[in-house]
Amino acid sequence: MDQNISRAQWAMLACIVIALPMSGWGALYPQNTYLQIGPVVLGLPAAAWLLRRWPISNMAALCLASFVLLHLVAARWSYSFVPYRQWLAPLGIDINATFGFHRNMFDRLVHTSFGLLMVVPIAEIAIRHMGMSRFAGLAFAVFFVFGMSSLYEIFEWLLTLTLAPNDAAAYNGEQGDIWDSQEDMACANLAALFAIWPARAHLRRMLDSAGAPT
Repeated sequence: MDQNISRAQWAMLACIVIALPMSGWGALYPQNTYLQIGPVVLGLPAAAWLLRRWPISNMAALCLASFVLLHLVAARWSYSFVPYRQWLAPLGIDINATFGFHRNMFDRLVHTSFGLLMVVPIAEIAIRHMGMSRFAGLAFAVFFVFGMSSLYEIFEWLLTLTLAPNDAAAYNGEQGDIWDSQEDMACANLAALFAIWPARAHLRRMLDSAGAPT
């Protein structure tokens, strides 16, 4: 049975709607940006329907919305050119100099965030709507991140077969790093393992309040 979406979740959807045109406006590589924001445009109506049909907590929804918004920020600059160093300069912070980075690291941040932010919502969905125990739900969420990280890198590889070399390089954001795909997957996967601990606390509260089996 359909249920009402909370006001907080409607607000999250509204933020994404507002962010979409901002992500596309003045994009450095419009073709790449539209490829990256296209799935978000198509997924918004589905998200509203899914939230009504299979509700999730505000915390789980916040994790999903945060990742989408972070992705839209990165898409505006095709990931590789997000000017975070300029943003942090007034604060006297230079992350690249501090940690010895020699490339734009915003794409690594997004891949890491995927691992950190997906475990809670995927585990919650598995428990709420797939009948899994807490342990099985957490394992399912972690393996979901592992699998999706791999599939996305395969998708990027397949995309390079259809795009011109320069366009493919800009979309993939390799920045000359031959191990970019492996490092992206490692960031997401390690972050998912780290996210097990905060996810366990969230799921324990959810199960205690619902009286669901653990």
